[in-house]
Amino acid sequence: MVEQSSDVHIEGMDDETLVARHVGGPAVSETQSRLADVLADVMGVENVPADAHFFETLGANSLVMAQFCARVRKREDLPSPSMKDIYRYPTIHALAEGLTETPSAPAPTAAVMPPEPVRRASGLSHALCGTAQLLIFLGYSLVAGFATAGGYEWVATSTGAWDVYLRSLVFGGVGFVALCAFPVVAKWVLIGRWKAGEFPVWGLAYLRFWVVKALLHANPMILFIGNPLYVFYLRALGARIGKGVTILSHSVPVCTDLLTIGSGTVIRKDSFFLGYRAHAGYIQTGRISIGRDVYIGEKTVLDIDTSMGDGAQLGHSSSLHRGQSVPAGEHQHGSPAQTTDVDYLRVAPARCGTGRRAWFGLASLLQLFLLYIPLGVGGLYILFDAVPAVRRRLDPRTALPPGELVTDAVVLSLVLFVGFVVLGLVLLCTLPRLLHLVVPPDRVFPLYGFRYAVHRATARMTNLKFFAWLFGDSSYVVHYLRGIGYDLSHVEQTGSNFGTELQHETPLLVTVGSGTMVADGLSVVNADYSATSFRVSRATIGARNFLGNNIAYPIGGRTGENCLLATKVMVPLDGEVREGVGLLGSPCFEIPRSVERDSRFDKFRSGDALRRSLAAKNRYNLRSMAFMLFVRWLHVLGLTLLGLATVELYGVLGHVVIATYMALTLVVTTLYYVLLERCLTRFRRLRPMLCSIYDPAFWAQERLWKVPDRHLNIYNGTPFKALVWRLTGVRVGRRVFDDGCYMTDRTLAVIGDDCTLNAGSKVQCHSQEDGTFKSDISTLGAGCTLGVGAHVHYGVTMGDGARLAPDSFLMKGEEVPAHARWGGNPAVEMPETAVLPAGSGPRTPPSVDSAAAASVK
Repeated sequence: MVEQSSDVHIEGMDDETLVARHVGGPAVSETQSRLADVLADVMGVENVPADAHFFETLGANSLVMAQFCARVRKREDLPSPSMKDIYRYPTIHALAEGLTETPSAPAPTAAVMPPEPVRRASGLSHALCGTAQLLIFLGYSLVAGFATAGGYEWVATSTGAWDVYLRSLVFGGVGFVALCAFPVVAKWVLIGRWKAGEFPVWGLAYLRFWVVKALLHANPMILFIGNPLYVFYLRALGARIGKGVTILSHSVPVCTDLLTIGSGTVIRKDSFFLGYRAHAGYIQTGRISIGRDVYIGEKTVLDIDTSMGDGAQLGHSSSLHRGQSVPAGEHQHGSPAQTTDVDYLRVAPARCGTGRRAWFGLASLLQLFLLYIPLGVGGLYILFDAVPAVRRRLDPRTALPPGELVTDAVVLSLVLFVGFVVLGLVLLCTLPRLLHLVVPPDRVFPLYGFRYAVHRATARMTNLKFFAWLFGDSSYVVHYLRGIGYDLSHVEQTGSNFGTELQHETPLLVTVGSGTMVADGLSVVNADYSATSFRVSRATIGARNFLGNNIAYPIGGRTGENCLLATKVMVPLDGEVREGVGLLGSPCFEIPRSVERDSRFDKFRSGDALRRSLAAKNRYNLRSMAFMLFVRWLHVLGLTLLGLATVELYGVLGHVVIATYMALTLVVTTLYYVLLERCLTRFRRLRPMLCSIYDPAFWAQERLWKVPDRHLNIYNGTPFKALVWRLTGVRVGRRVFDDGCYMTDRTLAVIGDDCTLNAGSKVQCHSQEDGTFKSDISTLGAGCTLGVGAHVHYGVTMGDGARLAPDSFLMKGEEVPAHARWGGNPAVEMPETAVLPAGSGPRTPPSVDSAAAASVK
């Protein structure tokens, strides 16, 4: 029996019931015959019995069935099935009846909008915008370099430790205030008040938009996320935010004048509420209205022109598509969201008034200005003065040979790098355990107090990406996780128990059962928040599970042993505990735990074969870790060498060399890691694979995933992002707009001309399920759009001009027709409807930049 989650409201039935049902007439029989012929052709067999279960009897998998669906959609004489239909009706007989008797009904909304043409910018405007962005970046670096050099010269004239402290405080404090104030001033000068509308990318209006967005993302106020000061800062940018609002998401809203948040609202981390989206060559801005006492969960997306009424809730791994609203007091979850009875606000309130918030913000500022800023600025000056290699080079009268420059750089970089690795591991394995004593589990504490500060410090400290990157995808990650506090029970070592991206609220309250494997992007949500309180509790993941990518696992997740949690699945919080099944989608529904085809590599997973394979994989992974540490140190060495050379030239050329150093570090870092990645692939393209995780070809793939790519975020929204993708091996077309897309297995990705890739979107050309690794080429045709947080799996083809809605999951093997609109998790055909704010009227794309500018100001 394929039993569905209670949240999905899909009726399942067993095979016997399906076979026993009377065929609904000639139409059903004809449809059944045609569907059987298509599936037989896809699977390469002579015939398919009408009552044969797709997965259990025929041994098909989701990739095969996605290809079957794509083949059926191309035939006008057959109804169009989705992957959800495949799992709902798992035989040809049931599918024919289901599609014939209950055809998909159109959404009860306004008329469907016709496909919009994709705007194709001219090569000249594309080049001019990129040139202007480069000049702005260089100008910003020049000003920052002059200010930094002048400030340190002033600090250097101090006499005594107290004088160094005071001057560091003044210089660092003024610098911090300037960095925070500049984006506010730039926003009001360049934009004024944001208004709902749209303007083309690569134009003058877009350039102003990009400047403001880039300044906000480089803003040190991001360090105060989760602090009342951050809410105050958003108000200064024009957002209308009530009292007692708690924002924990690092995704900074850009169009702040279009954002309204009522008092007492909580927005959890990894949520997107940007106030804009990129769509078919345009930037579209729209309102996001959030009422009082609203709860917004982890990994959520609020598209433009969405709203939530007072007391509404949006669960984790969910989204509101454009035009959607959650009525007051209603709870919704899913992508797109639908009504549920689940209460996501699970912690009692506590006393936390305006005075407590004000004191916490003031204490944070005092701590920053009186401790961290003087320590950072003055400590760096003392380091410069204490290291002879730096002090002598600051003296313009001293000429030192190049050999000594290299020697000093090697010594200094080794001390810094090795010290960070060793000291970091020691602190991570000791300090969080001590801090955990201050915040005992299952007790409610008020926000913005000492315990809250300790909890946030623990989360920041133990979520350092470097060590998860180093140990992930190897046997050694379990020792690291145990060291920082994870309870891993009895570990059944696979050599790939956890990926390289993992986060949590507190590591001391995470339990993972024996034999469980976790891919990248898991977020263990083991803290509950309200507008006034928080509580940490244990989150438990059962034994013999497999967790795909990009999953938020909350406290009280209703999954037990032997479950498969698919990529981007919404883990249920209600109903019976699921065991021995797979879960897919948001809201989730049940699918088979595994299929016959996935068991072909089971011979490597037990006995002597496992011991031999695991030992070989461990040796290879250990070499990979050592190699990656070495190349990371080489990068530090290169930047140190460049820094010492800059210091030496500073005495001759002056302040301009500081600005040059800031720009060169970005260029050197990018080219260094591009060259490293191409060398690891031997300047060849990856080939699609289907193999065991104990195949050496997979080990080489794991090594490739360790190449850092976070530095690429600085190129978001510029023509240089596509250029860097092209250098790394992505087959990317012209005039591609990338606002923050992530790509794995980059030589397997194909991106057509004029594509639009939104923030948080991802093209993942591989999948790992238990002990099996699969990869294939994913192709986006010309003019495609990926929405905010959308996820494209491997073996996917999107036709020209196709659109994928925000927070959608396009499953492996899917084929999206040209100019189609798809959305949801898993994604299905979902035409965007004409649900627009009152008075906005139909879309009339501006023809020139001046019209676009008018729509912004």
